[in-house]
Amino acid sequence: METRWPDMLWVVRHGQSAGNVARDAAELARHHTIDIAWRDIDVPLSELGEQQSAALGEWFGQAPVHEQPQVILCSPYVRAVQTARLVAQHSRLEHATLRLDERLREKEFGILDRLTKWGIEQHHAQLAEQRAHVGKFYFRPPGGESWCDVILRLRSLQEMVTREYAGQRVLIVAHQVIVNCVRYLIEQMDEQQILDIDRQGDVPNCAVTTYRALRTAEGRADAGMQLVQANFLAPLRNTRTPVTREPDAAAAPKP
Repeated sequence: METRWPDMLWVVRHGQSAGNVARDAAELARHHTIDIAWRDIDVPLSELGEQQSAALGEWFGQAPVHEQPQVILCSPYVRAVQTARLVAQHSRLEHATLRLDERLREKEFGILDRLTKWGIEQHHAQLAEQRAHVGKFYFRPPGGESWCDVILRLRSLQEMVTREYAGQRVLIVAHQVIVNCVRYLIEQMDEQQILDIDRQGDVPNCAVTTYRALRTAEGRADAGMQLVQANFLAPLRNTRTPVTREPDAAAAPKP
């Protein structure tokens, strides 16, 4: 049967990280900077993040084998890799292939890295004004990326997925901005639509967004992907694992 889309696609944000915890403390204290020693790529999961990842893995493990991921595509950042491995371990997905892909890394924040919203306003007031004027979709901080830059690299990832994993079941483990930008691409949104979703709140850690291939009248899965559920949290709530929504430590604040 000819197809050009995955049969199933799950997009998941990593579990709570040590950076999430550090940022929460910095915001609460109204500090200008986030007290964290690691570079962004090396930030690990928190203890709660490990619990969330294990709970997500148990949820996948309860599904029939023909509804479980066959391939796991993962950001190379430590917190995402730890999440993917814990999901695979606790779901017993021995058959699933884990593939790291740098195109799934979090949005790069450049000069604004490790700054809280108060820090940005204090140290880079002109950039804060420019960001407010241009909007976060198009604003690119010095040394960093705009959402459009992230979407550009994800377009090539989408081409690879449709070429190499058509008809398969694919799990993506990445970051908050990646989750939203994947939705932008698959659901064919515009700037206003994706920013409206973003303003509703952060993507919860280990939340699951699911797509299923649409089929033509002839049964071919080449009619695009249909959203089944967005930011699904039952895998955590069913095990009474706390839900967290803190943005990644390097993330610039919401408007």
